[in-house]
Amino acid sequence: MLDQYININGQIIGAKEPAVSISNRSFRFGDGVFETMRFKAGQIHFLPYHLERLAKGMQLLQLENPSLLNTQFIQDRVAQLFAKNKLTGSARVRLQVYREGGGLYSPETNEAGFVLEVSQLGQEDYTLNKTGLLIDIFHAHKKHVDALSNLKTNNALLYVLAGAQRKKAGLDDILILNQEDFLCEALSSNIFIYFDRKLYTPAMSEGCVAGVMRRVVIDVCQKLDMEVIEAQINPLILHEADELFLTNAVNGIHWVMGYNRKRYFNHIAQKVLQGVRAYERVFSL
Repeated sequence: MLDQYININGQIIGAKEPAVSISNRSFRFGDGVFETMRFKAGQIHFLPYHLERLAKGMQLLQLENPSLLNTQFIQDRVAQLFAKNKLTGSARVRLQVYREGGGLYSPETNEAGFVLEVSQLGQEDYTLNKTGLLIDIFHAHKKHVDALSNLKTNNALLYVLAGAQRKKAGLDDILILNQEDFLCEALSSNIFIYFDRKLYTPAMSEGCVAGVMRRVVIDVCQKLDMEVIEAQINPLILHEADELFLTNAVNGIHWVMGYNRKRYFNHIAQKVLQGVRAYERVFSL
């Protein structure tokens, strides 16, 4: 296996080399945000949307580093790391941003550092999964809704616990509820539900992450004259829905085959994915 490399604050080092100290605020407090993106042919898919979300997160956390919000800065460093790691086709990109300096809960500085990683993706393009996912609901812990809920923060304990439950149950994914027991999101994806000829997704006010692919799918559905309703969604709808699919910027769209004894179709998921591919081509011009 080839040696893998990462970029930490502009310096390319081996992925197995020590990169941060024990005083690193992301390690100690989960102090930061991150983006996961898809890279192909020298381009990060939907990069402006990713940087817009990153800017909102950094502003809310009072993190300062203008370079991280510069399109060319990010594109160049991802391309450099892609080549250094001798990758081909498509890659998964993870940009982790954290607060530099020490301090306890009160930070010494708001200057932001970063770690950039790239890894090979098996599928070169967005492709609908051949076998649908099997899912259930995570009931042990709920997601609290506040101004931080829509961010992808470095504090991911809820998702770790949900992921452990998913693995224990032998599921492909698991749905997370908010504090009011309404649908919020999946483990690393947003949720779309097709019911009564309408497409529903949890509203941002329900605490879901402000997903880039969620935003793209809503844009695409508008172009397809397909109504998308952002709402508060009772999980009981899962027993009546015709389709359920999950979205994120790396995988695109993954359709769900079953929840408990309920089985779903994937006609709408296929249609939306075709629209996403077309939107992606136009977006990259």
